Parts: sequence; structure tokens; C-alpha cells
Amino acid sequence: MRVAIQTLGTRGDVQPYIALALGLIERGHEVQIAAPVQFEAMITGHDIAFAPLPGEFLALIDTPEGKAALAGSQGFGAGLKLLKHVRPLMRSLLDAEWAAVRAFAPDVIVGHPKSLAAPHMAEALGCSYFLASPLPGFTPTATFPSPMLPFASLGPLNRASHTLVIRGSELLFGKLVGAWREQVLDLARRRSSARSRSGTLYAYSPQVVPVPPDWGNDVLVSGYWFLDGEEWQPSAALAAFLEAGEPPVYVGFGSMPGLDPQGITATVVEALAKTGKRGLLATGGGALGAESTPDNVHVIAGAPHDRLFPRVAATIHHGGAGTTAASLRASKPTAVCSFFGDQPFWGRRVAELGVGPAPLDRNSLTVDALAAAIMATDDPIMCSRAAALGAAIRNEDGVATAVGFIERRAAGKLPSQEVV
Repeated sequence: MRVAIQTLGTRGDVQPYIALALGLIERGHEVQIAAPVQFEAMITGHDIAFAPLPGEFLALIDTPEGKAALAGSQGFGAGLKLLKHVRPLMRSLLDAEWAAVRAFAPDVIVGHPKSLAAPHMAEALGCSYFLASPLPGFTPTATFPSPMLPFASLGPLNRASHTLVIRGSELLFGKLVGAWREQVLDLARRRSSARSRSGTLYAYSPQVVPVPPDWGNDVLVSGYWFLDGEEWQPSAALAAFLEAGEPPVYVGFGSMPGLDPQGITATVVEALAKTGKRGLLATGGGALGAESTPDNVHVIAGAPHDRLFPRVAATIHHGGAGTTAASLRASKPTAVCSFFGDQPFWGRRVAELGVGPAPLDRNSLTVDALAAAIMATDDPIMCSRAAALGAAIRNEDGVATAVGFIERRAAGKLPSQEVV
């Protein structure tokens, strides 16, 4: 098969799809990934065909407007605040995705939920379409509310909350997408309700979010799609720090930008001093930043989580799906200090599973609260639960399971049904 993978977002929205692509290639399929141009080297470095998409969406996060939106939002509030900047970019993105897919001529399109073009392009080409997501929320269920909403439960409204969020993009971009369907794809303005999805893939562990009983066999929770094997060795300075004492507490916020990196870094350093812990700070997208730190703290730009996390005592991070997965797989107690989107959902799941303390509030983060979270990760029961969960996750092969699902359903061996 020829499989086109369409994905958008930060590194956490791209890296799992590289792992999926490698799994498909290993099975003899031809694969192209379309992703923001910023990830060209990362994708082509794995010898995967790459189609560049406009990078303005990703760059928007680092603008003053983007940072301000992320700083004051939960759930999908950041996206709403940035809507006036996003709308003018949408048509060029849709056109770029169509050019990439049409040139590749796939048999199957696998689309991240942020790829609004994916289902429409599959319809135009008459090929199979799979929605593939690193988080739940695109198959309604009564078990829990949409992860994009800041609620642990909405009771009888849980199912409706999923439908509300799923339909949100139609309300925001429906007119633009409809015009694009007519003008570019030569399709009717509205997608037919009879047009079915070949299947829905969720790239997380059922040990972390159990499969709801009201999902059908057209939905698969495959296990995480980990991308391992990167050649990496710690720098001499990092290696010396890791060997100089007890395993440190990792603190990092991934691709998240920061409005006050010096302030939050000072809070982290003081909390570590209060607990007597050593800390390893990853500056990442800029949420943390330090020119000088005490001897018990070491600062790095970043490192592969699969190589680094086994060498730390616990992790404190933003709750991105990928970072959460890596920490849990490494059997580390995990504290989440979320920024936006689905991150609060993962923070709640970590706490509910007993493998981390209650989520931290980034907007009112204090030294005492952070110190308490750090100390909580020493709890023997929490450590035991984290060890058991990590072992279970390491026993899964999410990529192979997902590839098998795509192969079977694309071949028409199972009936498909629309999931809305």
C-alpha cells in the first residue's frame, strides 16, 4: 500500500507518526509524511519521504500573541484566542496538503485530528481514511468527557461533550473548508454522512486510559507509538552530573514557550533546594531558562526521553501526551503542570492511576506546592504503581498493533462505520 500520513503541531504531534511510518515501511508499504517544514530533517533523517507543510502555525506559538494565549488558557482556549491569526493561514495549508497527497497518490490516508483536509482528500481520491490521534476525544463515549474540556466528569453530558468538540472545527472552519471542497476538490460543499471512516486509531496505552465499553471494533487503542533508537550519549557535563549523586528530578515543559522563564526557573530551583533534591532542567521551547544554577541543578536544552528518563528519579512536565508516555514507560512517578489543550487530561489520569500527585496549577505555581509534589514522588506505593505500569507499557507493541489494524481494515476485511 501507499500510505500518506498527514500531521500538524509540535514535536509531540509528529514523532509518534514517524514511528508508525517506520512500522509500515518495515511491512513493505510506501509511506510519505506531510508535516510542518520545521520537521524536515527529523523525518528525512529516518529515510521517510517528506512533504513540507507551511510552518507559520508552529511559529505562531513563539510570537508574543501565541505566548500570551498559552499563558492564560486551559483546554482549547488558546486556540480560540489565536483564531484570528489562524484563519488567514488555513487556505494555504489545505492547498499544501492537497498538493502533497495528490502527487503521492496514496491508497490510504492516515490523518492527525489537526489535519482538517485529510478526510476530504480521501473522499476526493476514493481511498481509505484513518483518523489517528495521540489522545482520545474523537469517538464519543459516556465514560469520560472530551479531554479538551477542563472537567474530570460531566456525568450524563460526557458523550455530548465529545460531539461538541468534534463539531467545533466545523463551526470554526466549515465555510472555508466547504468552499475549498467545491473549488479545489470538485466535491459537494458538505461531506456526505454516508462517507465512512475506515477506522480510528488511538496511540496511547489502554493501561493508561482503558477502552470504553461503548466503542466499536472500528476503534483501536493500540498502545503508544514510541520512536526509539536515536544515537545519543550525554555530554561530558551531563554524564558527570548524573554520576555525581542520587538520580535527579527531571523538570521540563517540552515545546511550550514561556512568558517568564526566569521566574518559573527560580521557583523550580527553590523547590528543589527545599526538598534537598537534585534537579535536571530541560529548557526546551523556552518555558525554563537559567544562566546560572546551584550545584544541585544542571541545565540542558533537551535529550531523548527514552534514553534520559531511566536515569532520573521522577519527572515534572507539562503533560504532553508524548512526554507523559515516556515518563510512564520509564516507570517514573510523574507530576504534571499543564499549559493548555489535552495536558490537564493527562495530569488527571496520572493522579487517578496513583502514579503521580495531583496536577499542579501553572498559573499559581508556588515553591511550596512544587516542593510538595516533588516529595510526593518518593512515596513507596506511588513508586510501586509506577513500576508496574511501566512494565505493562513496555510489554505492548503499539506500532505493530496499529499497522496490523490498518492493513486489515484497508483490505476490507472488517466492516467500517462512521464515527461522529
